[in-house]
Amino acid sequence: MIMLVALLFFGSKAIPDIAKTLGKGMREFRKAANEIKRELEENTSEIKKDIRELKENVEEETKKIGQDIEAVSQEVKEKTTSLTNDIDQELKD
Repeated sequence: MIMLVALLFFGSKAIPDIAKTLGKGMREFRKAANEIKRELEENTSEIKKDIRELKENVEEETKKIGQDIEAVSQEVKEKTTSLTNDIDQELKD
């Protein structure tokens, strides 16, 4: 049905030229789409690399902070135990 309408509207001589033009247009569209896809992949790979590095830095710093907190906690525990022992000793004397 569509071919019949196209044949009547454009004539039999114009249809091959129209098909050729449509083919070229589709080829150019695919080429442009592939180029955009390639460019996006290149740019996102850089962003992914940056995010991965940032994540590693945050994990490293978090680990350091956790170790510092553990050290301070142990120091507080030791001082509390020492003070408790001193108070107990004073009360016994």
